[in-house]
Amino acid sequence: MLTRRNFIGTGLAALAATTLAACGNSGSSSASSSSAASDSAQSQTLTVAASPSPHAEILNNFAAPKLKEQGIDLQTKEYTDYIIPNQVTTSGEVDANYFQHINYLNNYNEENGTDLVGVAAIHYEPFGIYAGKSSDLANIADGAQIAVPNDPTNEGRALLLLQQENLITLKDPDNLEATPVDIAENPHNLQFVEVEAAAVPRQLQDVDFAVINGNYAIEAGFHVKDAVAVESKDGKAVEQYANYIVTTPEKKDDDRVSALVSVLTSDDFKQYLSDTYDQDVLPAF
Repeated sequence: MLTRRNFIGTGLAALAATTLAACGNSGSSSASSSSAASDSAQSQTLTVAASPSPHAEILNNFAAPKLKEQGIDLQTKEYTDYIIPNQVTTSGEVDANYFQHINYLNNYNEENGTDLVGVAAIHYEPFGIYAGKSSDLANIADGAQIAVPNDPTNEGRALLLLQQENLITLKDPDNLEATPVDIAENPHNLQFVEVEAAAVPRQLQDVDFAVINGNYAIEAGFHVKDAVAVESKDGKAVEQYANYIVTTPEKKDDDRVSALVSVLTSDDFKQYLSDTYDQDVLPAF
């Protein structure tokens, strides 16, 4: 403004005005281009909520480099519980999540009035029974304590595994959401210690056996080969308990989500799982 006041004559004033207008247009164009570039960069960022192991490991170590080749920046946010990842997906804080099986998702939607959708089955982690104070499952003591997850779907899965090992019989042998009240026969009068899924491994030293989610077993340093019993591959494990990429209905056909699914359902990914996790994490496709 001070410079314009010093200009003398109509011609100089006009020239100054023209110059200022040109600068103004240039700045506007630059800002517009910068904004467009920012929007473009943002559109190519995919943020996914995940459990630390193996989900976040898979995203960071396998998926992220593959997606980077496609111009997609995969950002992983880690959560140790089974509630917040769905909450932040619904709110839009993240684009998708990767930690849960379809039965847990359906139960969560029903209880919370949400409409999250499973886009694709990626892998499954076999449930195992791990030895605590006791190790002989075939000759389990009467009144033995067994730690199990306390959420509806994972507790049901644990009881199905105990039924598979002929330790209990459920009233409905195919009940995916069974709890101890749904047990018809318990010949050894087993006692169930029901705790949050993430806390089951920490209970192991205080109980005879524990039925542990695959991801929490991995985090605790346990492996399928260490378990005294594992879900049968011929059972419901793959069909019912495969872990999904989950998102909102609005984003289920998003190109970034589709790219992630494509990467995680490839032959390369199958090989990565075998090389990295052996039998602890198996492909579900």
